[in-house]
Amino acid sequence: MQLMRIGDRGAERPAVRADDGTVYDLSSVTGDIDGAFLSGDGVARARAALAEGGLPQLPAGGRVGAPIARPGKVVCIGLNYRDHAAETGAAIPPEPIIFMKAPNTVIGPDDTVLVPRGSVKTDWEVELGVVIGQEARYLDSPEDALGVIAGYAISNDVSEREFQLERGGQWDKGKSCETFNPLGPWLVPADEVDDPGKLGLRLWVNGEQRQDGTTADLIFGIGHVVWYLSQFMVLEPGDLVNTGTPAGVAMGMPGQPYLRAGDVVELEIDGLGRQRQVFADA
Repeated sequence: MQLMRIGDRGAERPAVRADDGTVYDLSSVTGDIDGAFLSGDGVARARAALAEGGLPQLPAGGRVGAPIARPGKVVCIGLNYRDHAAETGAAIPPEPIIFMKAPNTVIGPDDTVLVPRGSVKTDWEVELGVVIGQEARYLDSPEDALGVIAGYAISNDVSEREFQLERGGQWDKGKSCETFNPLGPWLVPADEVDDPGKLGLRLWVNGEQRQDGTTADLIFGIGHVVWYLSQFMVLEPGDLVNTGTPAGVAMGMPGQPYLRAGDVVELEIDGLGRQRQVFADA
């Protein structure tokens, strides 16, 4: 079972996707896939409704939105793969590097991504997105942290490297441009992902593979990241945590082939589906 949101931007309806690919309307169970749903035993209720067989089927096609409603916050971990740190010339961090993205960067998995005005260094980053399902504050251990995770999704942490690194400010400046966080196509419940620490991540630009990594190479694992964050901030249901990207970004490649209008980016993570974005000028 996978959780989805289907429809025009701002008018998405909650949906559930069965393992055979059929998508059903979940409006009778919840108004949206949001923090209240996730913290209110919503995953179990959706699973029960699907099993009962009374949900109306949705027609194929149409826009797929982000699988969660606008999160309260998007928290990101930088340089969390050894090979990515190496390609950027950065040292392995002794503790997780934390930065934030504006919540309104979150868009659907196949929505158009806008290259910011004045940008010359727009980059891609396939990442495992973690969606929080219960309030998390001062968690006792990484093992406890796994219990507050509602599910997992593909996240593209689109970045503008000049804004991020050369414009005299926090990383947020190069991370919070509009449309800079495609998410989805669906949210897979945490109990249906056998091991989030062993997932393959891949990304292509204009049909050419650029990234091919695995979450087994994370410097700080999923449980550790969520536990660590809870020592510094309260994570709330519906929040999104981007956990880092493997090697293969434009910044680390010869010639630095940054994205331009017309470029097509496709990305996938084992068991979590696939995204496709066409880039356009803002």
